Amino acid sequence: MTTMAMPQPTASEAAVRYLITNYSPKGNKVGWLMMASILVEAWDLYSIAFVLIFIKEQYNPTALMLGLAAAGTQGGALIGALLGGWLSDKIGRRVMFLVTMVMFIVLALAQAFVPDVTWLIVIRFLLGIPLGSDISTGYTYIMESMAKGEREVMGNRWQFMFAVGEVLTIGVIVIFLLIDMQHEMLWRVTLGLGAVPALIILLMRHDVPETAVWLVQKGRYREAKRVAREMFNDNLDMLPDRDVVVPKTSTRAFLADLKKDPIRWRATVYGWIACFTQASEFSTFAFYLPVLFVMVGVSSVLGINLVTMALFSFAALSGWVGPLLTPKIGHRGIAIAGFSIVFASLLVAAFALYTDNKILLPFAAAAMLWGHYWDASNCMTIPTMVAKPKYRGTASGFAYMFVKLPSFLAIFLFPTVFAAIGQANATLMVAIFPLIGLLAAIFILPEVYGYEND
Repeated sequence: MTTMAMPQPTASEAAVRYLITNYSPKGNKVGWLMMASILVEAWDLYSIAFVLIFIKEQYNPTALMLGLAAAGTQGGALIGALLGGWLSDKIGRRVMFLVTMVMFIVLALAQAFVPDVTWLIVIRFLLGIPLGSDISTGYTYIMESMAKGEREVMGNRWQFMFAVGEVLTIGVIVIFLLIDMQHEMLWRVTLGLGAVPALIILLMRHDVPETAVWLVQKGRYREAKRVAREMFNDNLDMLPDRDVVVPKTSTRAFLADLKKDPIRWRATVYGWIACFTQASEFSTFAFYLPVLFVMVGVSSVLGINLVTMALFSFAALSGWVGPLLTPKIGHRGIAIAGFSIVFASLLVAAFALYTDNKILLPFAAAAMLWGHYWDASNCMTIPTMVAKPKYRGTASGFAYMFVKLPSFLAIFLFPTVFAAIGQANATLMVAIFPLIGLLAAIFILPEVYGYEND
């Protein structure tokens, strides 16, 4: 009986496998630097929720225009996720994360000087493009610059960074309210302030090199060897000292390649479902918590901001604990626990609204946020991690598209649903999203913690 010899890996494949297996350049520093951009996104995406009342007070726009102002960034981020992930694979991770920060600084400042709501919608839509792009690029960089296990814990911290950004945003707005800042100045300064952390991140990222993995995949062996020498003191001797021409890849090839491996395919499909369901549950119920509290008379405007800040501080704790638990209970464990908590919490919140129980509602919201920051933690990590390096930017951007599409639709349309069927019925309707996510985690997601892919 003869046995078929396994094909030997090419020099490029051997180098990629070697890099992924052996090196964790700069440890958590690089990961935190990529995660820091989420503070910028959180500031912009959620500051608008707290200043819409002042924009409406000044311009008195239609409900449609106000909804577009709130959701415009999410719409732009949908395009940015797809375009940025694809470009990250084509022209490099470093170029993309520098370009996106420059674009954000310019556009964040521009929205502070808009003359009317129409221009605010246009600027915020354009602003979403670098935001969506930066998330997909940042995840790709993390998965190529940290060791297995470490990269997953870091990737799962994105929700913690969102919560920190939300708390900082609310804290600044509370200070502006306490000093009685003029309302037009308040919303303009709040939106424009997003340029400050973006500038700091740009300066800190300036000297971060391209990933050696991407350079190898592109056949740029001389530059890859130089980066490896600088970062790891390793010359990558398995590579020749000359560049080579590498065949171009396509999105169609990315999808076809996924289906060849049942583990990667199931994990990626789960990631898409989880991205869609977690974004839907948050962008409907959680995003509009301040509005919901006002509608049911939980507190004053200042009091509601303080209650919301307390809720997101609690959520930040959840966002920190969840990634630490992932090595112990796995991606399936954290997903099942998170979606279960959100599902139960939304049922309790609906009950509180049906019975006009104003005391129970904030506690149900706190539990919902705790679960959400678990079920959302790995939905970007998993598809990016299991993708082959040459498709990793595309995979990350494709997954983030499933976050931004429901976010745009929900933020834009949910107030209409609120008005049409009532707060309690709308909250009960939202519970279908964590239920779908829970079923996907149980029946679709294989355990992929520590997964290696070259």
